[in-house]
Amino acid sequence: MNDLKLCKLSADTIRLLSADAVQKAKSGHPGLPMGTADFAFTLWNKYLRHNPKNPQWLGRDRFILSAGHGSMLLYSLLHLFEYDLPMEELKQFRQWDSRTPGHPELGHTAGVEITTGPLGTGFASGVGMAIANKNFAARTKLDKTGLVDSRFFMISSDGCMMEGATSEAASLAGHLKLDNLIVFYDDNNITIEGSTDLAFSEDVGKRFEAYNWRVIRVANANDIEQCDKALAEAVKSDGRPTLIVGKTSIGFGSPGKQGKASSHGEALGDEELIATHKNLGFTEEMFQVPEEVKTSISARVKELEANAAAWDKKFQDFLSSNTEQAELISKMLNKTVPENILEELLKVAPVSKPIATRSSSGDILQKVSELVPSLFGGSADLSPSNKSDIKKETSFSATERTGRNLHFGVRELAMALAGNGMAAYGASIPYTSTFFVFSDYMKPAIRLASLQSLHQIYILTHDSFYVGEDGPTHEPIEQIAMLRTIPGMRVFRPADANEVAHCWAAALQEQGPVALLLTRQDLDPIAPELAKNIDVTKGAYILRDEEEFDMIMIATGSEVSLALKSADQLKEKYNIKARVVSMPSMELFFQQDAEYQEEIIPSWCNFRVSIEAGSTFGWHRVVGSSGLAIGIDHFGASAPYKVLAEKFGFTPEAVIDKIKNFYGQSGCESSCEGCGGGCH
Repeated sequence: MNDLKLCKLSADTIRLLSADAVQKAKSGHPGLPMGTADFAFTLWNKYLRHNPKNPQWLGRDRFILSAGHGSMLLYSLLHLFEYDLPMEELKQFRQWDSRTPGHPELGHTAGVEITTGPLGTGFASGVGMAIANKNFAARTKLDKTGLVDSRFFMISSDGCMMEGATSEAASLAGHLKLDNLIVFYDDNNITIEGSTDLAFSEDVGKRFEAYNWRVIRVANANDIEQCDKALAEAVKSDGRPTLIVGKTSIGFGSPGKQGKASSHGEALGDEELIATHKNLGFTEEMFQVPEEVKTSISARVKELEANAAAWDKKFQDFLSSNTEQAELISKMLNKTVPENILEELLKVAPVSKPIATRSSSGDILQKVSELVPSLFGGSADLSPSNKSDIKKETSFSATERTGRNLHFGVRELAMALAGNGMAAYGASIPYTSTFFVFSDYMKPAIRLASLQSLHQIYILTHDSFYVGEDGPTHEPIEQIAMLRTIPGMRVFRPADANEVAHCWAAALQEQGPVALLLTRQDLDPIAPELAKNIDVTKGAYILRDEEEFDMIMIATGSEVSLALKSADQLKEKYNIKARVVSMPSMELFFQQDAEYQEEIIPSWCNFRVSIEAGSTFGWHRVVGSSGLAIGIDHFGASAPYKVLAEKFGFTPEAVIDKIKNFYGQSGCESSCEGCGGGCH
């Protein structure tokens, strides 16, 4: 059998493994794997640098299936190339506790580089990986050795090309001249509803040319020789990212469903599957791998292992002879954070006067960048407002790869998805920044970051209606509740520069994504005698206590100072003594054991009041059914922030009035005036 026939047989094996698994599950998408099998096999067998025996090998290229619904393509490849994915797992496609879930999931299946499924997100994350690779190589001087000149190969679909995330990310990639990106566009003219003519008629190649991409067109990407020729050209950089527009036939090989929408998202059917097996020269037996395919791929795997071993030796030689670079490489790959990070950050926290937490965060960020080399990020065109630039560092660009300041442009969704890719690449703790209200644009990416436990930091400033004059479009209300509801997400809303330092230290040591919610307006520093009580590591702590307290006031961020002032007036005017609790991270507090929660907010005290300049959603879990949650459950307005504080009831006087009205109407033994603690 000549090489071309063997390659075709291997591609057909991928087609049928994919179709068989979908048929057995009676669920899935056989069309894309069958249509792209020729390109994918050619890539994996000839061009992709990888090591099946060590899926995390640093010198590898990455393969990203942006069109994650075609997951059986990837699983078939992983099985054939001897990753830890036995045939039994292919037979358990989409079943409970299998390593072959409906869409590829990072950390679940060896060889999966990033979780994909929501279309366009894999593409944008791949752009982030390409950025991280360029930065890591340049900063460590490995770019001079060719040891980490990784390529990032992706397969995208018509759906990916329609999603805005792809457009944003492709524009950024072209601007940055990320020539380590090679994307195959599976141009099959079919989506779930039918022909793409229903909603999509643009020339994608011309769009990408406008983005400053090289575009290679393949008239028939179900022809292995044409795929080979395109890849041979693509891997020779011309200084731009590359898009291969490959015309394929969805469901290729299926006599009754090839080229039809019916092969996109449903099993072929028993009869059609048998017909497809016969059409491709296979018997009716499901899950076949011809011996010549096994033998050929096993030989290639041994070559890949040998190549990786040779690379490992060169890499170790580099580390041995370049001790300074070796130390930096270690710190970046291990994302090293000094043990005394909190102590160091507190030294630079500006606590001598009122200051916005966005500004104190900016000061602290400078120290973080010195102590944590893996920190790398930027803003969506808002760094002067977010205070998110590393002042002593240059900007990452097409001509300067060592820069640690990234300019994402006004592309919040692509920024956040690129952050996911940067984190998944493995050599950085990325941070991304914008106004908090625009986290709405980032939500899909933040959810995926949480799903994958990707360690990154979101710097989200202008965190409440105190934005003021910009008005309700720029004043976040419900966004804080939205972030808190995402499983695995950590949200910190610090009260002053001291808490900002604590929150940054905690964020750097987290395992997953973290949001820092920071103010535009100046906040009073917590008094030194109280600052010693700060401990954000458990989500909430007693900031100021009273013996035999009558009530508990719980606040976050800018409202902690308001809680302290309100408590002072309650004691002075009505002899009501309040414990004041700062709760910078609600969800972290509820992860603590019952004993700690009881210590901070004892169950015997029903007289509880929370204060936060955002939605009250979720706060009754803290204050209880009989407690008062003070917040803002309507949109903001355009006016100076001090006017809004008065109008929206965020002054000590207004807080006390709300407490009096609420408890008076709720069956308190008397009004708050003269209550003397009767409410508990």
